[in-house]
Amino acid sequence: MSGVASPGRPFLARFEQFNRSMSAAAEAVALAAIVFMVLLTCLDVTGAKLFLRPVPGALDMMMMAQLVGVAFGGAATMIEGRHIAVDFFVLLMPERPRAALAAVVHLASFLLFAIVSWRLFAHGADLQAGHEVTATAAIPVAPFAYAAALAMVPLCLVLLHAFLESVETFRHES
Repeated sequence: MSGVASPGRPFLARFEQFNRSMSAAAEAVALAAIVFMVLLTCLDVTGAKLFLRPVPGALDMMMMAQLVGVAFGGAATMIEGRHIAVDFFVLLMPERPRAALAAVVHLASFLLFAIVSWRLFAHGADLQAGHEVTATAAIPVAPFAYAAALAMVPLCLVLLHAFLESVETFRHES
């Protein structure tokens, strides 16, 4: 993302600020999940090695926390530009074709994650109907599928903003 949009584009600036606040909230959820995983690992290892009593269902809790950590961290990762990108060829292109390519990539990414979110909601409904739970701790899985679907919404909005910004750059480059 390029930072704050110019004053000539007030809608994009407001949209970016909204995305940043939503992404920060989602990132806080991801951080809480990661802290939980660290504490759970410490407790599980300490309990298993010192007292011969590991935390029951630790693996199930760890899997669900990983899901939350990865899903809710996506939008903040995109905003900060910390996602994986191979752009050595793209950097050699003139600004206008680069903006056009960026628009296509951001639109395709937006569509992909919108479909992922939709399918996660549908998968959550299937899991809920089947009363699916984790293997050892019997934690219901459906709420985590719904949470992951919800976590895709800020990412989709960030990608939509990036698409609109790329289109705007394309239109104004000559």
